[in-house]
Amino acid sequence: MKQGILFAAALSLMAPKAEAFCGFYVSGADAKLFNNATQVALLRDGTRTVLSMQNAYQGPPENFAMVVPVPVVLQKENVKTLPRALFDRLDQLTAPRLVEYWEQDPCAPEPEYSRFPPTPMMAPAAAPGGPRQEGYGVTVEAQFEVGEYEVVVLSARDSTGLEAWLRDNRYKIPDGAAPYLNPYVQNGSKFFVARVNVAKVTFEGGQAVLSPLRFYYDTDKFDLPIRLGLINSSGTQDLIVTILARGQRYQVANYPNVTIPTNLDVAEQARGQFGTFYAALFDRTLEKTPRAVVTEYSWDASSCDPCPTPALTPAELMTLGADTLPGGTNVAPGIAPGGPGAPRMRPPMMQNLFGFVVTRLHARYTKSALGDDLVFVAAPPIQGGREFMGANGTLEKGAATSGTNNFQARYAIRHPWTGPVTCEKPRRGQWGGPPSGTPQATPKAAARIAFTPRGALQLAAFVKEDIPELDLKGLAPPPSGVPAIDSEPSMPKTGPKSGCGSCMLGPSSRDPFGVVSALGLVLAGIGSALRRKKR
Repeated sequence: MKQGILFAAALSLMAPKAEAFCGFYVSGADAKLFNNATQVALLRDGTRTVLSMQNAYQGPPENFAMVVPVPVVLQKENVKTLPRALFDRLDQLTAPRLVEYWEQDPCAPEPEYSRFPPTPMMAPAAAPGGPRQEGYGVTVEAQFEVGEYEVVVLSARDSTGLEAWLRDNRYKIPDGAAPYLNPYVQNGSKFFVARVNVAKVTFEGGQAVLSPLRFYYDTDKFDLPIRLGLINSSGTQDLIVTILARGQRYQVANYPNVTIPTNLDVAEQARGQFGTFYAALFDRTLEKTPRAVVTEYSWDASSCDPCPTPALTPAELMTLGADTLPGGTNVAPGIAPGGPGAPRMRPPMMQNLFGFVVTRLHARYTKSALGDDLVFVAAPPIQGGREFMGANGTLEKGAATSGTNNFQARYAIRHPWTGPVTCEKPRRGQWGGPPSGTPQATPKAAARIAFTPRGALQLAAFVKEDIPELDLKGLAPPPSGVPAIDSEPSMPKTGPKSGCGSCMLGPSSRDPFGVVSALGLVLAGIGSALRRKKR
């Protein structure tokens, strides 16, 4: 039986543009509502799924709630709130990145370096049913409070009864919701309803900043329902899903999969317009493969190269769900569980927090282009987007199968050598860090792509080479005598100095996707009737 897991997609009742969220907003006052910032992270291990999501709400300051279809009845111990900063870190770490390299002195002595880059380090049972809401076929299965959220978990015999219950409990949901609810009701899904007390929420510039929610459950299916989030959707939606799994990359089973073109040299003007450039590249990729889900990153979670932000720490992996896995524990390393005199040992999960792969999947689509929920399937490791010389003596391009996941969306601005050339046999195309006196360029991440304006940038004016898989011609070659930046340069055999070279264990957006609403419905304008029904 297919279980309805959370989904992500932003919906707007009255606003002309749908942004990201799991579900849909409902306003008791018919005001314009939309969610413009939802991020989804999934940790998967065996049958355990840990789902974390961040939502930002913009609208009138009344109480609202979100409704998420889940496969089992969640209890309080399954649900917690998370620090908001962790989602920004995760977005920065996995986002497409722009780097800058400088051509090294072509007459400098050749160091004895290795040709190879550094190797990165490697649900509970349902509670007894609660009181049935007579006349609706709706049962309140559980109720509890977590942070600023007041939660009820519902089951329903049919979608029309559920729709009626929500309406009669003063949730003003869009007309025609029942057909969207029906597949989840028929599949036996429960409905996680998290009511928010706005008195406990911080508003920044009129936007409610909510604590991210995390909950976990066990199910054989690994999917992300997104259809429910498309109710009333009239615009294009983005979904970015980050998946963490030990030693495993994931892709989708029921849509085309593509990897984003990577390792492209770009014009210097891309520095100030990197987000716009990447959005144009992404859109061109979808033009060539409509309805595809694009892999933008797949790498060991504890390393990165280059690093827009430090890699994930063991504590952050625990926060994202590793603590719920068999052997997981919140006990600090070195604590002796047997008390004084007992052998000091590290908890099993703390010994096995390395080897997690973080994969970033990005989809963008309209309501008419989407038919099914996303179903995830294990995929073999890939590599690409590194400053690494291939067997043919040129910089690797695209994605290739590998024994280790080392793939990222990476783009480079290259500065040719402008100093004197005093030797008879100069070695051109040796790329690394900046010359003395030039500030080091920090890798720049293209985060929050869904908010980037589209349509004005000419992609061909930014890339310094052809992109055959996109049928795109790049900029014309430079005049005679000028080093060709787009000519697949050889590389310094240790890789560039400008990366962070396998950054290890450092400390520690909005990714709209009207689809992040697939994680559930956001309902606003909750009346006091819900409180009475909960009791």
